[in-house]
Amino acid sequence: MDDNFDDYFTEENVPDEQPQVHQETEQEREEREIKEATIERRGNSIKMALALIILAMVLFLGWWMWQHYFHPYRLSQEKGWIMKVSNEGTLFKTYEGEMISEGYIEDTLVAMHSDFRFSIPTDSLAREAMRWASNGKRVILTYEEYKGSVLWRGDSKHVVTKIEPDSGLIKDNPYKEATPPAQQEEGKK
Repeated sequence: MDDNFDDYFTEENVPDEQPQVHQETEQEREEREIKEATIERRGNSIKMALALIILAMVLFLGWWMWQHYFHPYRLSQEKGWIMKVSNEGTLFKTYEGEMISEGYIEDTLVAMHSDFRFSIPTDSLAREAMRWASNGKRVILTYEEYKGSVLWRGDSKHVVTKIEPDSGLIKDNPYKEATPPAQQEEGKK
């Protein structure tokens, strides 16, 4: 048989039965082991710095909001007459009040209008404030003052915590003590 086909299994085309294995030197082996044991930290330092900056900003924002809206920076009292108490608000109904303070009344050059606005957090305190407004008697409001107001607490930065009657309604005349006794005797004659 005579065919003109090349035989694929001639000695030229026979694949090597065993590929040659590269023998690794001692130095190459050590370098490979070090590379396998080392963790790539190329982008981790940038990610860590960015995470710390974001965490610091979130903590600062939380601290600022707590200081501004939820931590009272002044606890005080105000004496005067409650003029008006009303239930106001669209989404959150809160009690708002107005009062004429004692120092404002004593100033004769100022026209009479309310100078102290406050919010009342509870219904029981609001009923008590309405009762004092209808009596027309002087009261002492104990309140907490915040740097900002939140919707559910009211429109005012002043939030009343306690209302009590003013027991010192009758005051002595401060000018009576200032006049010398000799002038008082002359005034009696």
